[in-house]
Amino acid sequence: MFEFKATAKSTALASLAALAAFSAAAQDARIRPQVPVVVGGDPDMDACGSVGAVEGLDPGGDGFLAVKAAPSLKAPRIDKLTNGKHVHICQADGDWYGIIYSTTRQDCKVSTPWPRAKPYNGPCRSGWAHKRWINAYAG
Repeated sequence: MFEFKATAKSTALASLAALAAFSAAAQDARIRPQVPVVVGGDPDMDACGSVGAVEGLDPGGDGFLAVKAAPSLKAPRIDKLTNGKHVHICQADGDWYGIIYSTTRQDCKVSTPWPRAKPYNGPCRSGWAHKRWINAYAG
């Protein structure tokens, strides 16, 4: 019969594995914006009226577009997008777009009408991005 004896090394390895799993899950968890992106409201139009792509970022600079929790430079950053990332544009607020985007190529369920306007609640991510770096190419 085999008897397992916990050693300091095996306990430390188990703790590290649990921490790594928790960290990966936390990184994948969606952080919701402070100002929700509202979608829908017209039974004859898609829930998000436009589609665009992140463009013009300087690869020698930060190389990412900050997704913010609200349409403001002072709002906390909740994600980062890189050149070429496709987004659904659902709202506009001054120089900001309320966007929906997938990190896994899943259907965000905003390309069909939603008769009533409501805050987006998944399955994809949402937030606010400065419109200077998003080229709207449809809608």
